[in-house]
Amino acid sequence: MTSTPTPLTPVDAARLTEVLDGRWAQVRRDSREQLGDARYAPVYGESMTEARERITALAAELATTGRVSLGFPVEYGGADDAGGSVTAIEMLAQADLSLMVKAGVQWGLFGGAVQALGTKRQHDRYLPDIMSFALPGCFAMTETGHGSDVQQLRTTCTYDPATQTFDLHTPHEAARKDYIGNAAKDGRMAVVFAQLVTQGEGQAPEGKGVHAFLVPIRDADGAPVPGVTIGDDGPKAGLLGVDNGRLTFDHVTVPRDMLLDRYGQVAADGTYTSSIENETRRFFTMLGTLVRGRVSVGGSAGSATKVALEIAVRYGDTRRQFSAPGEDREVVINDYLVHQRKLLPALAKTYALSFAQEELTATMHDVLGSEDVDEAAQRELESRAAGLKAVTTWHATRTIQLCREACGGAGYLAENRLPTLKADTDVFTTFEGDNTVLMQLVAKGLLTGYRDAFGSLDGWGRAAFVAEQVRETVLERTAARGLIQRLVDAVPGRDEDVSMLDRGWQLAAFEDREKHVLESAIRRLRGGAAAKKDRPFEIFNDVQDHVLAAAEAHIDRVVLEAFVAGIERTPDPAAKALLARVCDLYALSTIEADKGWFLEHGRLTPTRAKALTGVVNDLLKELRPHMRTLVDAFAVPEAWLNCAIVAEEPGRQETMAAHDAALRAGGAQPQQDATATDLEMAPAQ
Repeated sequence: MTSTPTPLTPVDAARLTEVLDGRWAQVRRDSREQLGDARYAPVYGESMTEARERITALAAELATTGRVSLGFPVEYGGADDAGGSVTAIEMLAQADLSLMVKAGVQWGLFGGAVQALGTKRQHDRYLPDIMSFALPGCFAMTETGHGSDVQQLRTTCTYDPATQTFDLHTPHEAARKDYIGNAAKDGRMAVVFAQLVTQGEGQAPEGKGVHAFLVPIRDADGAPVPGVTIGDDGPKAGLLGVDNGRLTFDHVTVPRDMLLDRYGQVAADGTYTSSIENETRRFFTMLGTLVRGRVSVGGSAGSATKVALEIAVRYGDTRRQFSAPGEDREVVINDYLVHQRKLLPALAKTYALSFAQEELTATMHDVLGSEDVDEAAQRELESRAAGLKAVTTWHATRTIQLCREACGGAGYLAENRLPTLKADTDVFTTFEGDNTVLMQLVAKGLLTGYRDAFGSLDGWGRAAFVAEQVRETVLERTAARGLIQRLVDAVPGRDEDVSMLDRGWQLAAFEDREKHVLESAIRRLRGGAAAKKDRPFEIFNDVQDHVLAAAEAHIDRVVLEAFVAGIERTPDPAAKALLARVCDLYALSTIEADKGWFLEHGRLTPTRAKALTGVVNDLLKELRPHMRTLVDAFAVPEAWLNCAIVAEEPGRQETMAAHDAALRAGGAQPQQDATATDLEMAPAQ
């Protein structure tokens, strides 16, 4: 059963922008007004050296605008606004992604680590220079041999009570710090993560787990300090303006007061103390304070996706190919259903993820800003950040490629921005956490109810772990709980009696899939634990694909709920109606993409599954007139787009109209070549 929706009316894109801009609308407006000129747009054809010099100069200029200090304490000139800080970084991603990463490293990772892991003494000494960019720095966590499994880093930092200093050492090549932003050229100091080894009086040396240390890596003249070897990672696929490098430490002396010791202190005699006794819990508490970086990466990927979609949609409104029978003019490619099938579901998911990102940013801001530490809320925040980072960066990679193809040969030219977007964002799926590992962590949080230390996959397969930690499935709604419960409760019992456009039916379908996949994963884990007690790796490895499916189903549901909540708080009736249709498309295209599961498990009948495709196609036709409005609502400054095919829009329309008119005057029909010229390089059909 389907229902006929009320026809959509024209919508002012500004009304949509107001909703998308959300809680930190002023930060977004300030970014557009202060930075929305061509200086902050990407530059094409630069050498690596030129790009690095330009981005470093822009970073220094950025430091004077106040855009990068929002997250720092008020007493140092900041605003104590973690959400505003993430939003400001997200806005930079619409401009130049190298600048976004450079800023993220300096003020998010390096400065953020000093702020979150250090004490007031260290804040007083270093934060002002970090904020002003007088002290460029690095975040040295990843090693050549260890990226995702940070708890097993091999770099050591051993305390010597006799000298009251630490000895920082890279024991072998796999332990060198690698891919470190700001290291190759600009960084003067690094926050280095290493295994802390210390001993109290009369005790043997003992490892205390991974801790963070402030370590100078260059002197005032820019030369490496004694014992530090700096390498350059060299040319990369993208992000040419970011100077990624390698750091190796040969018994470097680090003063005792350079340990960032908010969570663990070493006394002069080597005695170690911490308010968190358990080493694993302490480590993941420390990492949890750095969640801002992961949230920023997801938001920035969303920004890049919006830019790509704006380019593709605007090009598709002017690019013409082939004439309809009996028509003089060629058809604009956005009018083809197959082109709508490419762009509109991706656009709908981008809207959905934008609302989910806004909700995540607000949760992060509130959790990190609370004086009372709520461990359950912290772990749930980390899980949500991990899942949305993974889903949003995967979506960016797929959508930017799709937009490149939708623009044909033009999309392959550097001057049209898309190749740069593709190259710059590709690494997002693996930095700030490998996406596959992050989704496993999301699944673990779901299966244990966030009781176990987030970020650790240790013990997953042990029978005792499964028996003690894995819980019964309880789905907890994340947004607009009361509204969503009412919508779900209102759904009649028989699917055939419910329109697929019924929001309650859509929500129930997402909930049902998540619950079923989770419950079946739990059964398999428990069955494996009983049958393979002595083979813990096999227990987990056998269900790895299943737990990933559970995590993906969970994030899909979270995103849909965030979209529903976003629609509910939309004041303009026309904008609200349009967003409701976009939400329908997101929900139904997601179900359509996983139609096999819904059929296999009896959630859709074959007849209803066929009807689903028709409903999606009807939504595409209904949303076609609003494509331009939907991308205009992203409010990306024209100067930031820096895209030739967008800048040429008026001229192309006039040229095509004049060409067609001339042909008609001469009694000829507009040309309908089925093969592309060499110059066109196989344009989109």
